[in-house]
Parts: sequence; C-alpha cells; structure tokens
Amino acid sequence: MTTVSSPLAGRVIGLDAVPDPVFSGAMVGPGTAIDPLREPSDALSPVDGVIVSLHPHAFVVVDDEGRGILTHLGVDTVQLNGEGFELLVGKGDSVSRGQAVVRWNPASIEEAGKSPVCPVIALEATAEALSELVHNGDVVAGDTLFNWK
Repeated sequence: MTTVSSPLAGRVIGLDAVPDPVFSGAMVGPGTAIDPLREPSDALSPVDGVIVSLHPHAFVVVDDEGRGILTHLGVDTVQLNGEGFELLVGKGDSVSRGQAVVRWNPASIEEAGKSPVCPVIALEATAEALSELVHNGDVVAGDTLFNWK
C-alpha cells in the first residue's frame, strides 16, 4: 500500500470541484484536489520515489511499487510557460515524501487569471484501488490524502 500525502497546505475540495473537465471527470485517474493557501510555498513530494516527469506546473513521482502520483499546480497553468514556478529538483532525482519539488505562489497564479486548485492524481489507478480518500477539510502539507491499495 502507498500512502499519498498532501503536497500543500489548504482546503481539500475533491476532484469533482476542479474547474477542468479532464480532472473533475477523473479521466487522468482518481484522486483529490487542494485549494491551496494563497501564499508562497513549496509543493512537496507526496511519496518517496523518483521524479519521472517534471514541468514547472506539474510533476509525477513514481514510488518503489511503480505507482505514479501526479501533482498538478493549478489549472491551465501550463499556459504561464513556467513563470511563477521554480524547480527545486531535476527529472530522474530520487525524492523523499515531504521534500520540496517546486516553489510557487498560488496568489500570483490567481492574479494571472488561472485557478490555483491542485489535483493530486493516482495515475493508471481505479477508484476502487484508493481508500481513505479525503474529499474535504483543511490540510497541512504532509497530511494523508489517500491510500493506494
């Protein structure tokens, strides 16, 4: 089982509240989403693993069991071309749960006209594979969002 931790502090809102049909429809995979605090912060790795995909606005960490977890920093933030994001690790790096991966400021993302809501997705998983999935409530970075059985 893989425990997936929150990469950010904020309010969990669930995937169905993400203002993007690909995420809200769980087309990428099941998971949940966080409406982050509007302050500069580091997005943390939700699991121990290896960074297999790294963009300023999104990253995927694959754990020892080969499970990929996507953290997407905001919606449509790819359109910002990396502005407002600072990469703190490199693709192929091993990371520990809670290690800073990307520095960003959700308030500046919102000021740029984008939603700062952050989906956290279990890639290539089924909804039935997730347990103890958090759909609402306040979280701090490092709190458990779900378990992947």
